[in-house]
Amino acid sequence: MTMQDESDRKYRAPALEKGLDVLELLSSHGRPMTPSQMSVELGRSVSELFRMIQVLEFRHYIEATPDGYRPTNRLFSLGMTQAPVKSLTEGALPIMRDLARDTVQSCHLVVPTEDQIVVIARIESPGDLGYSVRLGYRRSIIDASSGLLFYGCASDRTQVALKARLEPLYDADRLARYYADAEAAAAQGFVRRASDFVMGVTDLVAPIMGADSVIATLITPYIQHAGAACDIDASLEYLRAAVRAISAEMSGMSQA
Repeated sequence: MTMQDESDRKYRAPALEKGLDVLELLSSHGRPMTPSQMSVELGRSVSELFRMIQVLEFRHYIEATPDGYRPTNRLFSLGMTQAPVKSLTEGALPIMRDLARDTVQSCHLVVPTEDQIVVIARIESPGDLGYSVRLGYRRSIIDASSGLLFYGCASDRTQVALKARLEPLYDADRLARYYADAEAAAAQGFVRRASDFVMGVTDLVAPIMGADSVIATLITPYIQHAGAACDIDASLEYLRAAVRAISAEMSGMSQA
């Protein structure tokens, strides 16, 4: 929150703000945190945070693990009930089912959120072997294959906003590589690269376009196996046809 935002505020709710601070911290941290770690990061005492943590756990916004507390998918589920996201998933899921059937691979629908990507829908491989991640999975936009298209295919205004978020977090050389790779991905119209997260998986990613910018990506984490219905080149073509169909579907929804 900026100083201008602080000066414009009419009301304060300290307890609510402490709870939101905990949620935002856990969501951005990427791994479980203990109350002591939260205390250090937020500059508040453990006793000050104790009630917030207990209430958030009782309401199922966070959960305890052996390593500390982590967010649940409750906020994600609430967000999914909003009309724009619901329209995207409703339009995409039938096409994603066809894609999974045709390729015998899983697929994921991904959207950007600030400086991260988040998986909002998935279809499992209909075969015996496949790779998928949980709904609500997040990763830094600069490290994700989808992140290349979320910058490269974005409008000028969105690129400026994303740069402002990334520049305080990464050094100039890392950002320069990201921007160059993103421009190359946009020019190509897709991403095809070995996963740096799971051995033996090749990320196939294509953008779902809105009126003037990318609104989501569709990913096929391709695994070569005996039951594969088609090779990686054919799977990429199925994927690109799927994003064209979803883009057209979303265009029809926005005009309805």
